[in-house]
Amino acid sequence: MNDTARGPGAGAGPAWRAERGFAVLAAFALAAIVAGLVLHAGDHRHAAQLVWGATVVAVGLPLVVSVAATLAHGRMGVDVIALVAMAGALALGETLAGAVVGLMLAGGNALEAVAGRRARRELSALLARAPAVAHRRTGDRLEEVPVDALQIGDVVVVRTGEIVAVDGILVSHAAVLDESALTGESLPATIAQGGMVRSGTANAGSPFDLRASRPAAASAYAAIVRLVRDAQADRAPFVRLADRYAALLLPVTLLAAGGAWALSGDAHRALAVIVVATPCPLILAAPIALVCGVSRAARGGIIVKGAGVIERLGRIRSVLLDKTGTLTLGTPQIERIEVLDGLPEAEVLRAAASLDQLSTHVLAEALVREAHGRALELAFPEDVHEEPGEGIEGVVGGRRVCVGSPDWVRRRGDGALLAPSAGPDRAGELGLAKIAVGVDGRAAGVIVMADRLRPDAAGLITELRHGGVAHVAMVSGDRAAVAESVGESLGLDRVWSERSPQDKLEVVRAVRAQPGLSPVLMVGDGVNDAPALAIADVGIAMGTLGATASSDAADAVITVPSIAAVAEALRIGRRSLGIATQSVLAGMALSFVAMGCAAAGLIPPVAGALLQEGIDVAVILNALRALRA
Repeated sequence: MNDTARGPGAGAGPAWRAERGFAVLAAFALAAIVAGLVLHAGDHRHAAQLVWGATVVAVGLPLVVSVAATLAHGRMGVDVIALVAMAGALALGETLAGAVVGLMLAGGNALEAVAGRRARRELSALLARAPAVAHRRTGDRLEEVPVDALQIGDVVVVRTGEIVAVDGILVSHAAVLDESALTGESLPATIAQGGMVRSGTANAGSPFDLRASRPAAASAYAAIVRLVRDAQADRAPFVRLADRYAALLLPVTLLAAGGAWALSGDAHRALAVIVVATPCPLILAAPIALVCGVSRAARGGIIVKGAGVIERLGRIRSVLLDKTGTLTLGTPQIERIEVLDGLPEAEVLRAAASLDQLSTHVLAEALVREAHGRALELAFPEDVHEEPGEGIEGVVGGRRVCVGSPDWVRRRGDGALLAPSAGPDRAGELGLAKIAVGVDGRAAGVIVMADRLRPDAAGLITELRHGGVAHVAMVSGDRAAVAESVGESLGLDRVWSERSPQDKLEVVRAVRAQPGLSPVLMVGDGVNDAPALAIADVGIAMGTLGATASSDAADAVITVPSIAAVAEALRIGRRSLGIATQSVLAGMALSFVAMGCAAAGLIPPVAGALLQEGIDVAVILNALRALRA
């Protein structure tokens, strides 16, 4: 799939031209066959033979080119069998049988192309939505610019009905967004000023302004486009295996045909055997079913890189889960604010959130979001300095503010902070983050934040086990006490805690090496998970389309805010692989039965061609079942 993804108007795409070409060729063959039958009925048998023979040649010439190209790339397709059948039909004077083979071949290829386009429709829709231009505000002037020209800090105006071109922070008071294309959620979402807006969503309300937080190439929707293009180019291992089966099928078919000829002395039986082996359901059914799985996953907010990933998902035996952002929400919330120096709670939060507007720390966005939610007016900080992983300091409204770990704030000269009034971490809090706030050299307060389990995390483990997964474990960089608590509450088979990115690689390798536990699926959300996502048999990134390292390393990205989508991805993989296998086995069995009947003289060449194409149509229609839930 390539240019067909641009939508109905993309008539110039190679795939669309190929589909149209097959349809025209099939129409020509049908017309010629009907004309030949009319001539034959009018006792012009010689003319009928000429018309049918010309049809075989007309359809066969493009086939010769196609087969030559396939062989040049080191692959043996079943089209070789079709070419042998058509050549044999010409040699034996069975021109009608050869014309029917040509008609069914062209018609089958056209049907396969149509089925493939239908299977890819969700992916095509995602690509068709990708905006090419955006409206950038420069002072009082509004200019239309290519999306790729947008830079961090640019103010972009998104008009009603337009697709958001870049990730950014909402400048306007509020925005109403349709996120259905990314998350599957039909109800629009309302974003408040200062909230994050993802590219690929659609403006379902009044025009609004946003300030770009990433270049267009690093945005969430650009990541989707990359994933979809990877999916288009992918050929599943199952399909590549089908090519190898095709190389074996040709000599088997020729041996069966030769045996029928030798035993009966009738060359027409040999031709009938070859005809009923053309083309092979193995090639038609497998790619359609697996590509249907890719499209079905996209409909559920799971962007998969290709049919090969769907096939591997169908075989998964072990699932390794990261904790933060995967089993937990990954968006810490304020549990409480402990005032230490008489400042009001709201003022402590306002000072910290104002400074954190320029911080890159994961907790900073949560503080800013909470302040906006409380309708606090934030000041723009000045003279800001941040030490990554430690804290940030600057001037807010003329006062020097420090925000960071208690030890770091103490070292900046803001006095000995009082111990938090709360006791040990409470059940369900999965560990607390304590952020100290210093104002003008004095300890102002401690903001206590916690990350909680996703509501559907427990259900995921049950669904995975019911789906045939033998081993479900967690691999986390968090401290042992917190990780073990989570693992015990979810009933996981094993917990690996305090693991670095390199350690996670070793865990994936160790699980894969155990009998019965391979292939392995790794699910994570952060940059530190990228190496493990890349080395696992399948890597799934949770909602990290804007995080280049993790989304690019993964085989699939989940865009919906639900960990249950992991189980859905496995269900889609198992169902699609099952349908592909079922279609192939049933189609091949019917083909071999037909070959036996042809060898026994029960099926003449013309009837054999019609019968085989009926089998092909049946397996294609069966493969399309993978589109349904």
